[in-house]
Amino acid sequence: MSGFRGSVPFTEDWRHFQVERADGVATVTLDRPDKLNALTFQSYADLRDLLTELPHRGDTRVLVLRGQGRSFCSGGDVNEIIGETLDMAPDQLLAFTRMTGEVIRGLRECPIPVIASIQGTAAGAGSVLALAADFRVVARTAKFAFLFTKVGLSGADMGAAYLLPRLVGLGRATKLLMLGDSLPAEEADRYGLVSELVEPEDLDAATDKLARRLAEGPFQAYAQTKALLTKELDMSLSGALELEAMTQALLMNTEDYREFHAAFNAKRPPKWQGR
Repeated sequence: MSGFRGSVPFTEDWRHFQVERADGVATVTLDRPDKLNALTFQSYADLRDLLTELPHRGDTRVLVLRGQGRSFCSGGDVNEIIGETLDMAPDQLLAFTRMTGEVIRGLRECPIPVIASIQGTAAGAGSVLALAADFRVVARTAKFAFLFTKVGLSGADMGAAYLLPRLVGLGRATKLLMLGDSLPAEEADRYGLVSELVEPEDLDAATDKLARRLAEGPFQAYAQTKALLTKELDMSLSGALELEAMTQALLMNTEDYREFHAAFNAKRPPKWQGR
């Protein structure tokens, strides 16, 4: 976590979704259940800004994304986004589409592990939010749908064409992004898109269990693992080996590394400090 702060205060009142913090876990709940938690321009902007701010707060070890009600997120609001974009100038459209990409980049580059807790529908932009998370805990009744071509847009949106083939393979990604058909949770699990498949009534408990494990674990080790998984997607083997060697050498200077050794010899669980 950065110890350097300027003049801008931390945001405590997020207006376009709910944010709760407890014991190192920040939970973002998309709270438009009557619209299946469809995103607006403002909720995109708040997600972008939240992901920029979180690493500097020092009080967050895990981020959980969830939706209120019967769905995770149905994507961009048809009238509040699609309807509005019909009258936008090209520069406004580009500013919007870049902002959506900034949200995905924030999810991948934020050093904090991200869990998407998915019930009901994760469609369009909602499916890419889930895709960009580090873990997807999914109810058996959930479904994914990369709907972009069904509204006349490219299936390659918000980084989907970059991220999805790396999880499910090019052939399956082509099918999902071109056709935009629904992918039931159990099939998504077979594809490799699901981290943990659970019964609907067990979704909250399974999400909380994973969040607690991550929050209580070696934060710096998790942060660097996430960073290298992202960076090494486009690196040569020799570059990846050098980056991993440098990272491990740095982590060998941490208090957590020393704590493991002390705990091992004392025959007790490590007390991770994240330093």
